[in-house]
Amino acid sequence: MKKVGFFRSIHLKFVLIYVLLILVAMQIIGVYFVRQLETTLMTNYQDSVKSRVDLLVYDIQEEMVKERGKEDPTKEEAIRQVLQDYNKASDISEIRVIDGSSFKILGTSSSSNSGLVGQRTPDVNIKRSIIFEADEDVIQLDPKTGKRVWVLSTPIMHNSEAIGAVYLVARIDDIFNQMNDINKILATGTAIALIFTAILGVLLAQTITRPISDMRKQALAMTRGNFSRKVKVYGYDEIGQLAITFNNLTKKLQEAQATTEGEKRKLSSVISYMTDGVLSTDRKGRIILINDPAAQMLGVSRETVLSQPLVSILGLDENYSFEDLLQEKESIILDYSTKSKPFILRANFSVIQKESGFVNGLIAVLYDITEQEKIDMERREFVANVSHELRTPLTTMRSYLEALADGAWRDEEIAPNFLETTRGETERMIRLVNDLLQLSKLDSVDYRLTKEWVDFPVFFNRIIDRFEMTKEQNVAFKRNIPSDAIFVEIDEDKITQVLDNIISNAMKYSPEGGTITFEVKELEEQIVASISDEGVGIPKDNLEKIFDRFYRVDKARTRKLGGTGLGLAIAKEMVNAHGGRIWAESVEGKGTTVQFTLPYDRNAEDDWS
Repeated sequence: MKKVGFFRSIHLKFVLIYVLLILVAMQIIGVYFVRQLETTLMTNYQDSVKSRVDLLVYDIQEEMVKERGKEDPTKEEAIRQVLQDYNKASDISEIRVIDGSSFKILGTSSSSNSGLVGQRTPDVNIKRSIIFEADEDVIQLDPKTGKRVWVLSTPIMHNSEAIGAVYLVARIDDIFNQMNDINKILATGTAIALIFTAILGVLLAQTITRPISDMRKQALAMTRGNFSRKVKVYGYDEIGQLAITFNNLTKKLQEAQATTEGEKRKLSSVISYMTDGVLSTDRKGRIILINDPAAQMLGVSRETVLSQPLVSILGLDENYSFEDLLQEKESIILDYSTKSKPFILRANFSVIQKESGFVNGLIAVLYDITEQEKIDMERREFVANVSHELRTPLTTMRSYLEALADGAWRDEEIAPNFLETTRGETERMIRLVNDLLQLSKLDSVDYRLTKEWVDFPVFFNRIIDRFEMTKEQNVAFKRNIPSDAIFVEIDEDKITQVLDNIISNAMKYSPEGGTITFEVKELEEQIVASISDEGVGIPKDNLEKIFDRFYRVDKARTRKLGGTGLGLAIAKEMVNAHGGRIWAESVEGKGTTVQFTLPYDRNAEDDWS
């Protein structure tokens, strides 16, 4: 995770907020204090000046209404004398007295403005105070000095009538100078307070951000799978409680992760060792998991199919979409068979849903049903073949018996032929039933062989002698059988039946004057017995099927010769039961060789010797 810059950190934000709060508080306090102080100073000063003006007004009023003799000074002189007495104050720059009826200036305390005495005053505030009999004051700049002055006009009352006014100009710039000094003191104090506030804010921010920084580091460690770190608890306030809760959360997550990992390993082990194929997708139908059996079934590698669409990998994109598979309730058969090899899979689909019903993916389970389909097909063929094999003789027998029942039994020439045919068909059905019973015994689980040690060359020659003595056709027997003893452990009756079936087939398909060759080879751990004829041979495409039940290369000829199509199938089952293998080799027009193996132990032969 990218490191947080200094100017984006909560540390700086906390200090800035703390400093700004103090600054705002100081400014509010400073503005309120300065304004209140300025108002107080101004009010006190004005009250002080007004108290002196009131005394001056009283003295002026006495001189203005006083009756004067010849020896007394004039009103203007008396007023000038009074003004000189009040002009001693340093904060008053000028005092004027104005007559209320003529608005003429009767006197002034300023020697520089003595020429104004006797002239009408142009000042509006003086006229207003006389007319409205009230004080009029204003703060303005002195045009001569450029400093602020307070101008006050107070009416001189006599018998409830304004007989004049006192016009006073007072210096107040000193008050504003004092306020500037006070503002500088407040600014200096604010700066010092802000510096100490910033220092304290940094220290306080560290106490808050240090545990938060520790929790951030712990969160980063948890994203990497490290749950061993713990957040240090610096106190038991809200942040301390948060640190304790964070440590408890880390412990719970560690336990949950351990449980999840355990379940994941179990699931992975189960999926890995399943014989069925398993594929899992995300919510968009892309493969996120595939086990080895599924990869082998589909002939793909895990690296090539991950993130690929499931419908494409299964070859269903022409008929199905991923949304169709989400709705599919039945199994889908996937036929990957080729001309040389059948391969059929059954796919079952299960939707992965959250508790909210949101589809999170799909699981596909693949089953190899090739053998099952093959068994089902063989079963159907077996039932059809048995039905056909039984129906043919039964139909023949029914026809002949109906003929006999209709009176043919009285015909001495036809009746014996009908009876002979019926007997032959009956024997044919008996052979068929016996072969089926034999196969049923071989298929049963509790089938047992009665084995004993037999000198195989002597045993083989004895069976060949029996066929040679009873043969009716002109066929020569050629033997390539060792004269030395070769002892094998076999069920003599079962191997006799194997050889009978193979030799019988060789004699059936051998032409007149042909030769049947018998051969035994001794290998390291087995012996190989073979019977070869010089018949018509078997086509290459049919060679592997001759050991299937009811299979015939030439059905018409085989049925004519009385075969049931089960002889080689029985031979295969019996040889397999002995732990051997049977196969055939053939060239069309030249003949067929059937060979089978039997387990062979040389040590046993030494014991017999």
